[in-house]
Amino acid sequence: MEALPAARKSLFVPEPARILRKEKLTAKETLFEVAIDKRSLGHKPCQFVEVSIAGIGEAPISVSSSPTSSATFDLCVRQVGSLTRAMHALEPGAQIGIRGPFGNGFPVEKIADKEVLFVCGGLGLAPLRSLILYCLENRGSYRRLVTLYGAKRPAERLYEKELLAWRKDARMELHETVDIAENGWTGHVGVITTLFDRIEVDPLETVAVVVGPPVMYKFVVLELLKRGIMESRIFMSLERRMRCGLGKCGHCQMNGIYVCQEGPVFCYSEVKKVREAL
Repeated sequence: MEALPAARKSLFVPEPARILRKEKLTAKETLFEVAIDKRSLGHKPCQFVEVSIAGIGEAPISVSSSPTSSATFDLCVRQVGSLTRAMHALEPGAQIGIRGPFGNGFPVEKIADKEVLFVCGGLGLAPLRSLILYCLENRGSYRRLVTLYGAKRPAERLYEKELLAWRKDARMELHETVDIAENGWTGHVGVITTLFDRIEVDPLETVAVVVGPPVMYKFVVLELLKRGIMESRIFMSLERRMRCGLGKCGHCQMNGIYVCQEGPVFCYSEVKKVREAL
C-alpha cells in the first residue's frame, strides 16, 4: 500500500490546496473550484471540509459538487466572517488549507429506487447541490426527482444558470419561490411550504431531503408528515455551530450528539425528540 503523505497522517493538519476558479453567485456568495495538491477529495454528498487561511483562521464549508467529479471540488462560500471575507478576496492560484472531508454524508443507498423530494432554502442549496447532481448523474436509479427551492429575494438565488438548466431538464421537476418579489420576478411568491400545493407525492415511495435555515425545518417537516411521508424517510442536514469537524471542541454538541461527527445528516425519527435539534 502506498504510504500516505505526511500531512494526511493527522486529521488536525490541513493539506495544501489551490483555488482554480472563482465565480460570483450573488452579492454574498461566491463559488470556488478547488484542487488538493496530492489527492482527490473523495467526499460523499452533504459532507464538509475545514477551510483555513494562514494567519486568519479556519471554518467549516460544505462541499457543493458531486462526489463523482474526482479531480476538483466546489465550495460555495457566504461572506459572513473574517475567514470567509479573506477567502472572497483570494484569486485563482491562491493557496488555502483543507482538512476533511468530515461528517457522515448522505446515505445514498437509502434513496435508491425511490421518488426523491429535495427541499432547500437559501444557502441550503449549496450542500444539497452535491446530492442533486449525484442523483442526476445516476438518474436511472431513482423513480422521480423533485426539487423545491426557496430564496428570500430573486437576487439571492444560488446557481441561477443551473436552476435555468434544471427547469428545462426532463430528468427533474423544479419548483421555485421567493419571499419577496423584485427585479422583474414573475415566478411564485411565498414561503417554501407554499410550494407543496404544486406537487403530488406518493408517500409510500417518497424520501425527502431537507436543507435550509433552522426556522424552515419545523414547518417543512409538518408538511411532509401531513402528506404521509414516513418519519424514517425524512432526512435533514443540521450543520449549525460546527467548528473543528472532529468532535473535540464540543461546539456543535446537541444533547450528547456531536453534529460534526454523527451528522450533519440525520433522519427525522432520530432527532425529533432531541432538544435544540429542530
